[in-house]
Amino acid sequence: MLSAIIIDDEQKGRLALKQKIQDYCPTVEVIGEASDGAEGIALIEKVKPQVLFLDIEMPRMDGFEMLRKIDHKDFHIVFTTAYDQYAIKAIKYAAFDYLLKPVDIDELKSAVEKISAHASQNFTEKKLETLEHNLHSIHSLNKIAVPTLEGFLFFDTSHIIHLEAQSNYTALYFTDHPKLIASKTLKDFEDMLPPDTFFRPHHSHIINLNYIKRYLKGDGGQIEMQNGNFVTVSRRKKEEFLKTIGY
Repeated sequence: MLSAIIIDDEQKGRLALKQKIQDYCPTVEVIGEASDGAEGIALIEKVKPQVLFLDIEMPRMDGFEMLRKIDHKDFHIVFTTAYDQYAIKAIKYAAFDYLLKPVDIDELKSAVEKISAHASQNFTEKKLETLEHNLHSIHSLNKIAVPTLEGFLFFDTSHIIHLEAQSNYTALYFTDHPKLIASKTLKDFEDMLPPDTFFRPHHSHIINLNYIKRYLKGDGGQIEMQNGNFVTVSRRKKEEFLKTIGY
C-alpha cells in the first residue's frame, strides 16, 4: 500500500481526487490533505508520504516554490493542474506524471501504476533539478529525463543527434554518450522535443536538424547525420523536409 497526501488550495478538488483514489486506486491510501504550501510542508514532515499529489497553482506559495523549501524529497510526485502549458511541458521533460483537472480516471490509474512499478526507485531530486532548470531557462526547454529500464538518465537535448523507433521503445543517438534505449515511444518524444530543432522525416525517425551532414536525393531521399548514420525521408515528408532546410 502506498501512502499519499493531497495538497490543493481548492477543497472541492481535494475531495474529488481523494474519492477517485479511493474508488479506483486500491493500492493507495490517502493519509492527509493540505490546503496550501506551508500546510503541505508541515504535513510532509509529519507523515512522510510515499506519494504527493501536488497542485501547481496555489496562492502565496505555488507547488514548485513549496518543493524548493523541502530538504529531503524522498517521495514520488504527481502534479495536478488546470492549465499552464509551459509548466506541463517542463514537467514532461523531467519525466514526472501530471493530471489535468478535472482528473481523468484512466490517467490517474496510469500514474499510480507507474509509481507502484517503481516504488523502490526514487529519482525525485534529480528530476526536480531538471524541472527547475527548464522552468528557469530563458530560451527553451533543454534538459530532458530519459526513462530506461533501469531508471532515468538526464541529458541536454542539444546532445541528441537522432532518435529511432524500436517497437514501443526508442533508440537515442548522442554526441557524447553511447546509444541508449528509452522506454518511451517515438511519438512520446515527438510531442516533447522542440519542432524548431527536431524533425520527423519518417515514421521511424526523428532527427536533430543541427546534425545533418548531407541530403541524398531519391524517391524520398536519405539524410546522412554527422555520426555517420543514414535516415530515410518518406515521400510524403520530402517536400516539408526540403522546405525546413531551406530548399
